[in-house]
Amino acid sequence: MFDVYRKELDWGGRKLVLETGKVARQADGAVVATLGETTVLCTVVGAKSPREGIDFFPLSVHYQEKTFAAGKIPGGFFKREGRPSEKETLTSRLIDRPIRPLFVKGYRNETQVICTVLAHDMENDPDIVAMIGTSAALTISGLPFLGPIGGARVGYVDGAFVLNPAIDAMADSALDLVVAGTQEGVLMVESEAQELPEEVMLGAVVFGHEQMQPVIDAIIALAEACAKDPIDVAPPAPEVATVKERLQAIEDDLRAAYQEPNKTERQNQVAAARGKGMEMLQDAAEKAVAGDIFKSMESDIVRNSILDTGVRIDGRDTKTVRPIVSEVGILPRAHGSALFTRGETQALVVATLGTGQDEQIIDALAGEYREHFMLHYNFPPYSVGEAGRVGSPGRREIGHGKLAWRAIRPLLPSKEDFPYTMRVVSEITESNGSSSMATVCGTSLSLMDAGVPLPRPVAGIAMGLIKEGDRYAVLSDILGDEDHLGDMDFKVAGTEAGVTSLQMDIKITSITREIMDVALGQARDGRLHILNEMGQALTGAREGVSANAPRITTLTIPKDKIRDVIGSGGKVIREICEVTGAKIDIEDDGTIKVAAVDDSSAKAAIDWIRGITAEPELNVVYDGKVVKTVDFGAFVNFLGNRDGLVHISELQEDRTSKTTDVVNEGDMVKVKVLGFDDRGKVKLSMRAVNQETGEDLEPEGRPESESPRRSRGPRRRED
Repeated sequence: MFDVYRKELDWGGRKLVLETGKVARQADGAVVATLGETTVLCTVVGAKSPREGIDFFPLSVHYQEKTFAAGKIPGGFFKREGRPSEKETLTSRLIDRPIRPLFVKGYRNETQVICTVLAHDMENDPDIVAMIGTSAALTISGLPFLGPIGGARVGYVDGAFVLNPAIDAMADSALDLVVAGTQEGVLMVESEAQELPEEVMLGAVVFGHEQMQPVIDAIIALAEACAKDPIDVAPPAPEVATVKERLQAIEDDLRAAYQEPNKTERQNQVAAARGKGMEMLQDAAEKAVAGDIFKSMESDIVRNSILDTGVRIDGRDTKTVRPIVSEVGILPRAHGSALFTRGETQALVVATLGTGQDEQIIDALAGEYREHFMLHYNFPPYSVGEAGRVGSPGRREIGHGKLAWRAIRPLLPSKEDFPYTMRVVSEITESNGSSSMATVCGTSLSLMDAGVPLPRPVAGIAMGLIKEGDRYAVLSDILGDEDHLGDMDFKVAGTEAGVTSLQMDIKITSITREIMDVALGQARDGRLHILNEMGQALTGAREGVSANAPRITTLTIPKDKIRDVIGSGGKVIREICEVTGAKIDIEDDGTIKVAAVDDSSAKAAIDWIRGITAEPELNVVYDGKVVKTVDFGAFVNFLGNRDGLVHISELQEDRTSKTTDVVNEGDMVKVKVLGFDDRGKVKLSMRAVNQETGEDLEPEGRPESESPRRSRGPRRRED
């Protein structure tokens, strides 16, 4: 019934299995990929005919995690998977980026990739498995895919590179790098690093590319056994040659437009040239192919001009960074704020400090965890002078925010040293290239403005590439047009000490180690320049957190006292928060964090907690309140919720006939701890303390022969 084809190999000490022919047989390509005991079903389907009226390749990639893969039931009311998580969105982008440039140019058939995690062994991350499975499914599908690609995760432990480290082992790694590429070269890199030097980052990329080659060979062997016949790609429309010839008339207009340094004016001139060209076309068929031809003409003009002259669209050379202005503290009520402007790209970045109650709870396949640092990136349409849809963040916004998050996280203090939850929001107010790197710079400044003790500021820069044959130019701080018309988007973030994040996307089949080496070196020079410009606003974290931020005080209580602070059904802790206005977090180990903007609120809450948890000390004087009077004395609340008995003989020096002759309920008194009975009850004395001054009248203690219970009043009858 099944024609099953299977390839196995030992990869980095684990078994990798690629199998097709049994599951999802109606898809154009379907591969079940397994590494260890992590299994992902990867399917590919391409439409039979091109989508009409578009000038782009309609590819969509969907990575989805099913909770049954980890033996879990989804939380929430509906008990089924809902909208994609951040991990699912980022992994979808991770797969999309290296496969998109490998489809044959001119292919316009709608193509969909779906990767479904079927099993997760809590050791091997499904993202690499899904990338490999997708490559295999595309290679056997018959679609015009110029692969296969391979993918690998690289760690760096004790000065050595590690292939596909286990999830738990990543805690000991100074690097988390994912690389994808073909046999010839690298296509995509995504990483987070602990301030590593450029040569280590480049070495990791090369190591990952070398280690993925056996996987590429296995995919080729699988395709040789079972690949479908390749489909035909529609040839260029017959109108293309005619339209190309007619549009040559606007070449001078386009060339003049791309000598205009101002983005808005340049766009207006390009639009005018396009409009002039469209008027030369005669019918809908000719206009349908004009979009690709316009882009090709613009690409040739910009690319060849840079390669020939070394001068870019805005007049810069290949290494110069646009003018930078950094400002901090621009929002009066924010805990930390920064406005970072680089050329025509601008980010308004705001940092907010919260408590443990503000941490994000993430329910992942590998288990639930809490995140105390969040970075949210927003790209409103006005930032590029457009009126567009405003809604929930898309894949691009999530991806750019995560890139900046990775760049900053290695510099953050530990939760023990800085017990705050940090949320940063980057609003892109202007954009003309590399708003994600502007977010990195703005985030570093806003956190330092809020008083977060970063050891060093972090900056980022985006690099571009123009490559024609053997000629190439690496561009520092690329413009939007250079990104759109270029061959590479290479983003590097870090400090003066090293790299913290690196992301690379290649639009051509691959690039060489030499080009990557040049790009990393040029990026380092640009990063150091940006750090110097940022230093004109702020060189380090401010002393102490913002006056608008809560102050967090940490104290520790015995574990057996936690229930006393919480109270029945949370009654006590709610009362403390309501009365004092403070926020209180209690951890299982007895650590308590008290947060309040007002110092008096924090002190009141801390004193309350200490009163509940403190143990009375012998011969120490306390303030107390009479809560009950009886014939044989008075009960006094003197330490949190702790009560003690002042025997009638200890109320005053003189003989006392009746307790209420000395004290009544509600009276505030001063008492000294005399001792404890066999049941732990506290014995108190008022006569041993000067009730006016609180002075201890028996500082040397009481002779052992003198009992606290003397015949100074009526004795309690004891049957």
